[in-house]
Amino acid sequence: MKTKDKKQIFEKSEKELGKTLKEAKEALFNLNLDLRQNKLKNTRSIFWKKKEIAWILTAISEKKLQAKEESSKWKKYLQEKLYL
Repeated sequence: MKTKDKKQIFEKSEKELGKTLKEAKEALFNLNLDLRQNKLKNTRSIFWKKKEIAWILTAISEKKLQAKEESSKWKKYLQEKLYL
């Protein structure tokens, strides 16, 4: 996976990342199936697909953490304003 592709992953929304993750997992399943049937020529593609899935999961985790952090900052801000 190229650096440009990684950047594109982190720019996607959570819904898009979910769809991409589902497609990547299906592709990994098909690659493993082809490997078991001796149809797969490049076995390294399984490794790269797993890496892609890891990047997608990392992006999803970061999006969730950012959302949680923003909401906690907003709550803290409101508490400061309301209790002063």
